[in-house]
Parts: sequence; C-alpha cells; structure tokens
Amino acid sequence: MTQDILTGQNMEILKKKSIMIRKFGKVFFFVDLLVIIFCLVSSNYLWLLNTQIAFFSTVVITIGSFLGYRKNIEKRVKTSSEEALLSDDRDTIDEIDDPHDLYSEIKQVEEKELSVEEIKQILKEEKANVKKNSIKNTFFSASGFASVYRIIGYVSLVFGFFVLKNNDLFDPYSYLAGLFITTFCVLTALIVNRKN
Repeated sequence: MTQDILTGQNMEILKKKSIMIRKFGKVFFFVDLLVIIFCLVSSNYLWLLNTQIAFFSTVVITIGSFLGYRKNIEKRVKTSSEEALLSDDRDTIDEIDDPHDLYSEIKQVEEKELSVEEIKQILKEEKANVKKNSIKNTFFSASGFASVYRIIGYVSLVFGFFVLKNNDLFDPYSYLAGLFITTFCVLTALIVNRKN
C-alpha cells in the first residue's frame, strides 16, 4: 500500500517536471530565436556565431546539471524510502498522527558522571560519524556535479572559446550575451511559473 502511494506521488512529480522542462525549453528557444533574428536582421554574423556557441554550451551545461541532480535526488529518495519501509517501529497511523514522533514515551536515560576518557571516546565516535556522513554525502552528490552531459557542456564552452579566439572571431560582448541568454531564460521561466 505504501509503495503504491509512493509510486502515484512519483508519477505526479514526473508529470509536473516534464511540463516544467517543456516551459523552460520553450522560453530558451524563443529567446534564442529572437537573438538569431536580431543578428540576421542587423547582418551581424560575428554576433550570431558567438552567441550561438555560448548559448548551446550553457544549455548543455544546464541540462547536464538538471539530469545529474535529478539522478542524485532519485537515488536519495529510493534509499530513504527503503529505509522508511524497513523501519517498523511505528505503524502508518502513528506516522500520520505524529509524523515527527513528538508524543512517544520518553525513555529515561540514566545520568552518570563521565570521565575525561569517556568524553574523549564519545567525541571520537561522533567525529567518525560526521566524517563518514560527509564522505557518503560527497559520494551521493558526485553524480550531480560530475554529470557527463555537464562535462561535455563545459568542454564545448572552453573549446568554442578557444576556436573563436584563435580564429580572431571572438567578440566578448556577444559571447557574454550568449552566456546570459540561459540565465535570463531560467529567471523568466521561474517568474512565469511562480505567477501560475
């Protein structure tokens, strides 16, 4: 039953994500089309070349980031849902009534004086747990920042820059404008989505 609810929720989230991705894509290519039309009307092909190289590189970086972090979140949701299914301490009604376990009985802990060695041992154990968790967190988030698509985007960005620079076709203003298109599109899509 719990698995069916999670599957239904995941399907709704995926539908919303695909709608949002389409909106972002429409805004990206609409603004890029405006830039292309502007460059063609003004017969400024150098601007067109610089903006398009920068734009497509940043789009690949953005898509790579999205896919990498989406995969990261899906892994975390999967592991957290498995952990939740494995813990049978509380039943479903308890989870609904008291999701943060505020009303369970408090177990009395025997208070005793700790020696310096015991305190040092406890601190060592806690430091080891923190280190283990930070390594685990780094491992889980590595797929987000080391996505193949994202790396391809950065390589194309740097490669495009050097090709333009070595052939004396580089125009810094148009290249920065091409980089800014993606940022502008993301901000515009977020504002439009917030209004809806």
